[in-house]
Amino acid sequence: MINTVLDQASGLRKMRKNNNNGVKVIAVTGGKGGVGKTNVSLNTAIALGQQGNRVLVLDADLGLANCDVMLGLRVERNLSHVLSGECELDEILVEGPAGIKIVPATSGSQSMVELSPAEHAGLIRAFSELNTDFDILVVDTAAGISDMVLSFSRAAQDVLVVVCDEPTSITDAYALIKVLSREHGVYKFKIVANMVRSLREGQELFAKLSKVTDRFLDISMELVATVPYDENMRKATRRQKVIVELFPSSPAALAFKTLATRITKWPIPNQPSGHLEFFIEKLVNG
Repeated sequence: MINTVLDQASGLRKMRKNNNNGVKVIAVTGGKGGVGKTNVSLNTAIALGQQGNRVLVLDADLGLANCDVMLGLRVERNLSHVLSGECELDEILVEGPAGIKIVPATSGSQSMVELSPAEHAGLIRAFSELNTDFDILVVDTAAGISDMVLSFSRAAQDVLVVVCDEPTSITDAYALIKVLSREHGVYKFKIVANMVRSLREGQELFAKLSKVTDRFLDISMELVATVPYDENMRKATRRQKVIVELFPSSPAALAFKTLATRITKWPIPNQPSGHLEFFIEKLVNG
């Protein structure tokens, strides 16, 4: 399995020379389930697409994938078919709203959950073989602090940690940040306060998390979005749509659009970080 994926990484040696602009890679994670991580990923990605960006979303919850279900998309092949050598990454991409592309994963597959760190690395390298050019890759990780979550988060340029105003959300977000910083060399985190009642509540939530991280960790954090609780989110989900598409003027949709605009202004590193990254050859050759 891993040999097939590693073979697809030959793009490190034969990078197309006409596209060295780099790809902005953002991992959206959250420590625990139920914080709205996938909603943040998809709404932000589609808002970016609406703004004219070429966006790819990787459903990186490899065993419990749901991006395609949330968007009502029909998927015939997924990452398991790439890993088994049946097809290449380009062949499984499906199109979503605003022209974004989705890399679908599997649901209910124990073998995908149990991929080794080497297989995660092979999958990350396989993105170098994509024949379609993208501006932004949004990686929607699984919950928790598994090897899968850590590998994909570490391979991104920016890590967005989604938190909501629940004690378990804050403690699990802290645990994720602690592991990524102490064991994997990730020291900058961008925080999204989700499902908050007001801007002030979002700021207070960020302050709660900062109080703990400032005391015990040597990292930097930035509050990049406060997404209000919005009943339209539930309505959109029931219709297998996203709120930025179905209710574009609703409070949460406007928050996602603001976050998308902010993301486009984040710089792409001009050199590799020193560990495995998505599209690393674009940084090397750029």
